[in-house]
Amino acid sequence: MTPTLDTLRHWSDAGWLRRLDTALAAFVAELDPQAQPALLVATALLAHLEGRGHTCLPLAPLVRDPAAVLGWPVDAHEALQGVWPTLPHALGDWLAALRASPVVRQADPGDDQGQPLVLGGSAEAPLLYLRRYWAYETCVVQALAERTATPQPVDEARVRQWLDRLFAPAAGAAAPAHGVDWQKLACAVALRSRLAVITGGPGTGKTYTAARLLALLLAVDPQPERLRVALAAPTGKAAARLKQSIDAALADLQERLGDALDLHAFAQRMGAARTLHALLGARPDTRQFRHHAAHPLDVDVLIVDEASMVHLEMMAALLDALPASARVVFLGDKDQLASVEAGAVLGDLCRDAEAGCYSPQTARYALAAAGETVPPQYLDAGGVALALAQHTVMLRESRRFGGPIGQLALAVNRGDAAGARRVLADDTSGALQALEGCAPEAVVRLALHGRPGARACYGDYLDAMALRPPDHDATTHADWVRGVLAAFERFRLLCAVREGEWGADGLNRAVEAALRAAGRLEVRGEWYAGRPVMVTRNDAALGVFNGDIGIALPTATAGGGLRVYFADGALLRSVGVARLAQVETAFAMTVHKSQGSEFEHTVLVLPPRAGAVLGRELVYTGITRARRAFTLVSAQPGMLAQAVAQRTQRSSGLRARLHRSSPD
Repeated sequence: MTPTLDTLRHWSDAGWLRRLDTALAAFVAELDPQAQPALLVATALLAHLEGRGHTCLPLAPLVRDPAAVLGWPVDAHEALQGVWPTLPHALGDWLAALRASPVVRQADPGDDQGQPLVLGGSAEAPLLYLRRYWAYETCVVQALAERTATPQPVDEARVRQWLDRLFAPAAGAAAPAHGVDWQKLACAVALRSRLAVITGGPGTGKTYTAARLLALLLAVDPQPERLRVALAAPTGKAAARLKQSIDAALADLQERLGDALDLHAFAQRMGAARTLHALLGARPDTRQFRHHAAHPLDVDVLIVDEASMVHLEMMAALLDALPASARVVFLGDKDQLASVEAGAVLGDLCRDAEAGCYSPQTARYALAAAGETVPPQYLDAGGVALALAQHTVMLRESRRFGGPIGQLALAVNRGDAAGARRVLADDTSGALQALEGCAPEAVVRLALHGRPGARACYGDYLDAMALRPPDHDATTHADWVRGVLAAFERFRLLCAVREGEWGADGLNRAVEAALRAAGRLEVRGEWYAGRPVMVTRNDAALGVFNGDIGIALPTATAGGGLRVYFADGALLRSVGVARLAQVETAFAMTVHKSQGSEFEHTVLVLPPRAGAVLGRELVYTGITRARRAFTLVSAQPGMLAQAVAQRTQRSSGLRARLHRSSPD
């Protein structure tokens, strides 16, 4: 046992494992002095993968090819090859080593004695879990199975009438092209379930569809004035965008429908969109929320946007806090990066989305309730359609995300590196540019000055700052603050990694120093007028949440000092700089942190060495943050092709368990 722990500590010293990973293996050795080496190695690797976003350790591929599972650098392969022959050669022997330990529980409720590890999965594909992730996954599986087990009763004729009105072309607009109206179909599908998943890329109209679904629910509810709706997203920025989009879509519908529905009052009654942490009632210094099964949310309908960012633990907490009678609709792009924390829940839920896999019953309902015929290629061919697939719709037509940026995103998403290079090379609009083999100074120049065809840069918000009104009128000051914040949101540097000169930390320092040297900022200490910051920790008392971005600016009152101002749509909120301890400068941010945001000009920075971090999903997510211009900067030639060739796969048992829980 001691030689095994020594080996794991050596791996931590080399940077292949975290200290935490080795410490967990040592803890297991204390609980079980007879623990076999296979158990200790599996424990450390399980903790290691959890830190990289996986929710479990797949044992069969680990035994067969550990290097492929771990994705460690080449210099670590020799170390693995030196240890692996000393461990069991067959999967059955690994399983025997795990089952022999009192710290490992079989995936059976009757066997629960508080063991820290759980052995789940199937005989062919066994999975090892940390106890809490097994519990989260179990909670999600049970909740989803219950919510998709029995369709809700629907007056199909009445729904068809309303859907025809809600999706009628605007006056003077051309008739829609022949084919399935997936937005209309999504509304019909969502109406008959207490759970719906609507996925699609940028511009496919996810929130447009959600707004029409809300109008439909209001129209068919027997007591519409009592319908309680909540809007939420993982970050404050995403929540604000969700509310803006829903309000705009409902206002447009109000004009079309006239007095048939009072959508204006309905939108006001919904209130502001909130972060998931705020919705659930995050409490300081605890992972527990105020709302849970014993104290559920007071909602009838919950719309959750940017669901790809929702990690497994949060999904479990959210579903636990929903009343059994409530309806939840998840919106998100299944191809974006998964959550920062462990889990890829939306990806697991949407595995069949592109294929459809609709049952004959679902096809019949789609025709009756929406007037839409599901094409044969989207029907379930095997007769074993997953229940969740009947409540999932993929929107397939982008109405605004076209042109060179859209073409580049599509090429990356399908793994076509050559096609992506062609799109970059052939663009003559100025929307795209690729800079390869650059130094970090090239990124700083883009931040300060933009480029031909993409002038948006940080000079925009600094110019807006210089227009500060001389008087101290609160209304004028608020308009100025909104202008500064809006100008800052035109441009953003996105990084694949945090550390190093090519990471968010290094580029933040470089941009700050360059702006100071150019006389654009007066940097005196930590806080200065114009410092953009991102909140890194939820603080419900202050009303700020992880991912919120604001700018430190002078108050309207002379001598009032600096406050950090945040925009929630047209609303402003501010916090004194002395009260914001958990923030970081935000000229540059990781791609993960950018999800839920869009910028006129987006610069994606690829470092020379990023390992498993640099994958197709990261590049796709970065590209789709750009509205009008996208610039790719890479430290070395060939980084784009390397990233596009590498698909991020997170180990999870959720998908298989949903299949097993699906009724025959």
